[in-house]
Amino acid sequence: MHTEIPGRIPYRSVAPDGYKAFGRVHHYVAGCGLEPALVELIYLRVSQINGCAYCIDLHWREAVKAGLDHRKLNAVAAWHEAPFFTDRQRAALAWAECLTHVARTHAPDEDYRAVTVHFSEKEVCDLTYAVAVINAFNRMAVGHRLPVPEEA
Repeated sequence: MHTEIPGRIPYRSVAPDGYKAFGRVHHYVAGCGLEPALVELIYLRVSQINGCAYCIDLHWREAVKAGLDHRKLNAVAAWHEAPFFTDRQRAALAWAECLTHVARTHAPDEDYRAVTVHFSEKEVCDLTYAVAVINAFNRMAVGHRLPVPEEA
């Protein structure tokens, strides 16, 4: 079991209802119908952007469990150039990146159009929930310095 860094608030025990609320959104995304491997790619990429070591470690391992190979996972940070990603995955990764950087990008129409070509309206909403919840988890984990467990 991991523990929070001394001096930072152990948010999961101090405010468990907030943590559980995020967990409900996470649970929704897990059962919404999006492919688990795609969701893990999104969680991994957003966590990379946000510099969340805890979530990068967790979602890399979850992506392997979902069937993604190591070579593809190692290329997630360079998905724009890597040949391993489908058009659907690329659209999802672009959408995840533009929403994660929303203060700078303002969710451009070209990214929105690209995601709607490859995803239904419900899937776009579900993908957006996935991006939102992992960004929220990242901010809590980074802000409170949740450490990567020494053993997985």
